[in-house]
Parts: sequence; structure tokens; C-alpha cells
Amino acid sequence: MEIAQTALWVVVLLVALAVLFDFMNGFHDAANSIATVVSTGVLKPTQAVVFAAFFNVVAYFVFHLSVAATVGKGIVQPGVVDVNVVFGALAGAITWNVVTWYYGIPSSSSHALIGGIVGAALAKAGWSVLIAGGILKTVLFIFVSPLLGFLLGSLMMVLVAWVFRRTGPRKVDKWFRRLQLLSAGAYSLGHGGNDAQKTIGIIWLLLIATGHAAASDAAPPLWTIVICYMAIGLGTMFGGWRIVKTMGQKITKLKPVGGFCAETGGALTLFLATALGIPVSTTHTITGAIVGVGSTQRAAAVRWGVAGNIIWAWVLTIPASALVAALAYWVSRVLF
Repeated sequence: MEIAQTALWVVVLLVALAVLFDFMNGFHDAANSIATVVSTGVLKPTQAVVFAAFFNVVAYFVFHLSVAATVGKGIVQPGVVDVNVVFGALAGAITWNVVTWYYGIPSSSSHALIGGIVGAALAKAGWSVLIAGGILKTVLFIFVSPLLGFLLGSLMMVLVAWVFRRTGPRKVDKWFRRLQLLSAGAYSLGHGGNDAQKTIGIIWLLLIATGHAAASDAAPPLWTIVICYMAIGLGTMFGGWRIVKTMGQKITKLKPVGGFCAETGGALTLFLATALGIPVSTTHTITGAIVGVGSTQRAAAVRWGVAGNIIWAWVLTIPASALVAALAYWVSRVLF
């Protein structure tokens, strides 16, 4: 009885840690949803976070759990996962999130979590337990999602410029101040749909490892879905103000029309990735779209030095979080 009770408390502790990660994910990535709409002056920051949080939660009713299935069953073999691996994965991801948030670097919570899972699993059982297909498509989209965001954002900007070529700047600004509410809502919907599912996936992995769910289950328990969407919504409500400035103004200056094009391009990328069950970085996606919009004006409109620093953070995310996760795995062997 004592062993079973201890095991249950460990599970509860790790679920709470996963929910904390989800909250931090919303907090850390809130800037991705609201930076453009705030920097263009369409919404005030307090209005924007409530607006984005609402659509984060509404995503529960829109998207299937394809991303959760990839994280829960498609990165490492479920049979090798135990509470130590889950603890290591979460510790690695949370540590990287805190470091990048503190320095105002828009990194990827998604890839921090994937790196954490990989690092902890490697520390336990080596390379043979990794599922190549799930990892490869996740790594591939580190490059695909910002490039697709760049392409769609720039194409949207060119298309809008052509359609409104005979319309006065003041009228264009007025129209896109309204339309940007639609694009910001769509992007926040995609953000919630992709990001909340990653935490659902890690909790699902934990429940399978501890016998509280079966690997053959088509979906995780309903309570995991509800608390994860609520947690990311609350995280967005509190916002990540350090990163808003970088995303909204330091890369390139945006007007409402540019904000609309960047958010629309980013949203389309997230919808595609979520439908394919690929955990992508909302940070990578919106950054690519913002750079794409800025580059249609002129290359000098993009502050490439800032963009370059962000790319370095992307490259380091998986190995850095994997290293911390491996160390945390060995620490957890002592704790649990």
C-alpha cells in the first residue's frame, strides 16, 4: 500500500510539474500571439492577452489530438519511459524556458520539451529507444515552419499590396486594424491547438508509463485535455512581456497590414502542422512570418542581427534541454 501510495504521489507531482510547464509555455509564448497586434496598436496589451487566451482555450473544440499522440507515443518507445524520464524531460524543458524568458529570447518551448524527452530517454536506455520518424519530422519542421511562415507571410504581403494598390494608406490602415483581429484570433487558435497538445502528450506518456492509461488508448483521459488547455490560456493571460518587445519591434517595424499578413501566414502554418500531428514552434513560425513581411519592403527593414541571435537560440534549444534533462534524470533516480 505504501509503495502504491508513493507512486501515486509521484505521478501527481509530475502532472503538476507538466501543468506548470504548460502554464509557462503560455506565459513564454504569449508574445507570439499578441506581439504583432500590440506593436501595431490595434489592441492594448491587457486586451490582447485576454483575446489570445480565449482563442487558446477555444482550440480545444477545433483540433484533433494528433500532436499529443506524436509527443506521447512518437518520440520514444513508451515502454522505456518511467517517472524518472518524465521528470528529466520536464526539468530540461522548464530550465531552458526560464533561461530564455529571463534574457528575453524567443526560443521554442516545444523543442525544449522534445529535447527534454530525448535527453532523459538517452540517459536511461541509449539511442535504440528513440523513434526516428517522430524525431525527424519534428527536427525537419524546425526549418520548415519558419520558412513556410516566411513564404506565406511575404506572399500575403505581396497579394495585399496588389489588391489595395489603388487604395489610400489611411483607408488601408483602417481596414486592416479590423482585419488584424481576425488574423490574431486565428494565430492564437493555432498556438493553443499545437502547444497545449504537447503537454497533453507528456502527461499521456506518464500515465501510460505508470499504468494509469493503456498504450492502445486512442486518446488520453479528458481531464488531461481540459487542464492543459486551461493552463496555457492562463499562462497567456499573464503574458510574456519581455519577449513582446523583441517580437513586435526589434525584428522589423510593423503596421496593421503587415501584422495581418504575418499572423495569417503563421496561422496557416500552424494549422497545417497540427493537422499533420507535428509539434512545431510557434516562435519559429511567427518569427519567419514577420521576417517575410519585413523583407517585402526592403532587406534593410529586417534587423538581421536580432533574427540571427534568435536562430542561434533555436539551434541550441534541443541539445541544451536534452543535456539538462539527462542530468535531471540521474538526480531523479536518487529522489524517486
